[in-house]
Amino acid sequence: MTKETILERTLTAIHQLPLDKAQEISDFADALFMRYEESQLTQGLPKIIADSRAFNFLNEEEELYSLADVKEVYHA
Repeated sequence: MTKETILERTLTAIHQLPLDKAQEISDFADALFMRYEESQLTQGLPKIIADSRAFNFLNEEEELYSLADVKEVYHA
């Protein structure tokens, strides 16, 4: 089923409903859209962070410790 078909069926059903039921559908659509937007933002954050240059200074920082500084080695 195409998106256009779904929209047509939904609009036909909404036109046949009383105002209070049509408002419920509108409220539900708003809530669903907000949840979708939030998920899109959440999924996009790792890419934004990876592409960010905010922490590039850490790549230029000298190493303070080496393996020679390790006193005890953990063996799982």
